[in-house]
Amino acid sequence: MCGRYASSRRPEELAEEFDVAALRIPEPLEPDFNVAPTKDVYAVVERPPSTREAAERSGGTGTEASGGHATGERQLRVVRWGLVPSWAKDPAIGNRMINARMETVAEKPAYKRAFAKRRCLLPADGYYEWYPTEQQTKAGKPVKQPFFIRPKDGGSLAMAGLYEIWRDPERADDDPARFLWSCTVITTDAEDELGRIHDRMPLMVAPDRWSAWLDPTAPRDALLDLLVPAAPGALEAYPVSRAVSNVRNNGPELVAPLPLDEVPPLEGAGA
Repeated sequence: MCGRYASSRRPEELAEEFDVAALRIPEPLEPDFNVAPTKDVYAVVERPPSTREAAERSGGTGTEASGGHATGERQLRVVRWGLVPSWAKDPAIGNRMINARMETVAEKPAYKRAFAKRRCLLPADGYYEWYPTEQQTKAGKPVKQPFFIRPKDGGSLAMAGLYEIWRDPERADDDPARFLWSCTVITTDAEDELGRIHDRMPLMVAPDRWSAWLDPTAPRDALLDLLVPAAPGALEAYPVSRAVSNVRNNGPELVAPLPLDEVPPLEGAGA
């Protein structure tokens, strides 16, 4: 699974890296080195521009002269991590919908509508996974060592995601907070090297497939072919401070490599 990640880049940096045409964010998010479920995160989406902007582009009609519909634009949005389906009665359902499995994402009721029309990219510096060590807690359970997993080239991860827009029925039509934007990360089996740490990992979307993945009109049957695990050897994993296990801790020190002499022996490492 993917339950924590880091996202420290400024929106202007992400706009350049992901070729974003419009920043649709109320205000920039603070750099976050301990992104946890229910937090606000950045998402790259493709959606039609507003009616006013579409009118300006098309000379006052709001539509493209050739097709009668406003074209989509690549946008950077702020969404909440934990997908809330449009049909949900309680937004708290999103607390347990932070990951969608690739194997079932196209069919599961909670995700299939978003998979068909509302796909996104979730930029990340890297993500965390925990591995059991030979040390034990007072309760006799293995102490878990966190690892940070990131691209070797220092670029961003483009995690495959879905987003939804939930309408709060208790808010007035003119309430700007009546719509909740939320997202989930799509996961798959981890490659062999990373699978030693955890058997699941986020799916990545390669840059040459971003446009096809974001296109809301893309044929559904071709979508899964766009999703592939990161190329073997493209990611690196290293141990980091256990301070990341507490969501209240934050800061760049959380992604700093932990000296090997401070890492307890991993469970089964000597086998």
